[in-house]
Amino acid sequence: MKYALFLGCTIPARSRQYELSARKVAQKLGMDLVDIGEFVCCGFPVKASDLKSALVLGAYNIALSEKQGLDLCALCSSCTSALTEVVHHLAHDDQAKAEVNETLAKAGLHYDQGVKVRHVARVLYEEVGKDEIKKHLTKSLEGLRIANHYGCHYLKPSEIYDNFDQVEDPHTLDELVALTGATVVDYPNKKRCCGGPVLPVDEKTSLAIAREKLEDIREAGANAINLVCPFCSVMYDSNQKGIETAFSTTYNLPVLYLTQVLGLAMGMDRKELGLNMNVVKTKDALAKYAGGD
Repeated sequence: MKYALFLGCTIPARSRQYELSARKVAQKLGMDLVDIGEFVCCGFPVKASDLKSALVLGAYNIALSEKQGLDLCALCSSCTSALTEVVHHLAHDDQAKAEVNETLAKAGLHYDQGVKVRHVARVLYEEVGKDEIKKHLTKSLEGLRIANHYGCHYLKPSEIYDNFDQVEDPHTLDELVALTGATVVDYPNKKRCCGGPVLPVDEKTSLAIAREKLEDIREAGANAINLVCPFCSVMYDSNQKGIETAFSTTYNLPVLYLTQVLGLAMGMDRKELGLNMNVVKTKDALAKYAGGD
């Protein structure tokens, strides 16, 4: 199982633990993740103001994967959404495809049919499969109560994701986390956005949105959050202390990536999974499960 690994912009800058743990888990499961050094931004940040440039950016990355004969595995939900939308758009708009290829030709590239774009969690769920993952789990996470945050772009737009999960009642992350022996905690407003898209223009509203979900998760009795998007992690992990200060409360909820959760159940230690890089300290909550300093 071989994929071009697409990291995007946020992960190298702010979520290196996601990349580190994903590579470790992939290696354990026999997934071959290939680095393509020429990858650039997925185009998501400019789509609202410049669709053509967004298409060119996305198609540039996809053409690089296509040149290598590889499908593309992304860790970021927004990157997955943006690149999947490019494949869909260019498959249905010959003129846009011709214009994109005119630009790509200047870089010596050509976009042909596109490639399959998959989020790493979807690869784990559909292509590796739960049965295969279970074979590699050596440590039970029983006693850990995890609330899953799906976010928006992991599930949507559902029609171009072939409806692989149910937007109104998602289950794939719940099923993957449950493999580890941890208790999956349900909570109100599970499908609500993290508030990240509003952060650049209205920080107060953005943090208030994130705070509402943190309140729901705390009230449900979870002692950790699991997610699959680096920008959602920015909201719940990087900004958790700021939310606590702004609203005079305390959560102290560790925020984990799915690959960190699976890595723990595979017996990997803290440094292997980058748990020392998480902003909200994980050592006390995970002392029973994670070795290493």
